[in-house]
Amino acid sequence: MVACRTNELDCDTASLEGEDRGEGGHERERDITDVGSEMHKGITFEGFHAGDRFETGRRTVTEHDIMQFVTLVGLTEPLFLDMEYIRKESLFGERIAPGSLTFGMAEGLTVQTGIIHGTGMAFVGIDRMKLFGPVKVNDTIQVDIEVLDTKAVPARGGGIVRYRQWVKNQRGETVMEYDVARLIRGAAQEKK
Repeated sequence: MVACRTNELDCDTASLEGEDRGEGGHERERDITDVGSEMHKGITFEGFHAGDRFETGRRTVTEHDIMQFVTLVGLTEPLFLDMEYIRKESLFGERIAPGSLTFGMAEGLTVQTGIIHGTGMAFVGIDRMKLFGPVKVNDTIQVDIEVLDTKAVPARGGGIVRYRQWVKNQRGETVMEYDVARLIRGAAQEKK
């Protein structure tokens, strides 16, 4: 998956078309061991600027996803497991995804954009998480990302980038919003 900045055309069309050209436009040979490091090259700290926007791919949430998650993490309560309870006593009358699953999938979609592949060094924190509506079985989610600000941390070899992330369903409705901070590797660290 290729992430494009939504406020400017910032995609390399050659990489989108799968071309790998050397001098004179001829295909150049690459050592297969280079592929992984080139393919997963994220943006360094200096490459993020307040106002930059990104959009992730989409992911449909299945009943299997919900059941696997609630049993894996121990959210074994009637709200997620008992269909009679869900139909008769829950707010929505149908199975919904726990907010923590929606958050986890949103973070996974963010990683899949490639913007922090190889440059993300640490998850620093989360603020302002709000949930506005349920994610139901067969809803499809996507994440809009905006860079809020950056703060250099030279002692850590990069800096902290704060992002606001909006999780939206297939109807474009925001179901979750949160601010997240990540420690991102700097360009000088990349060259080491």
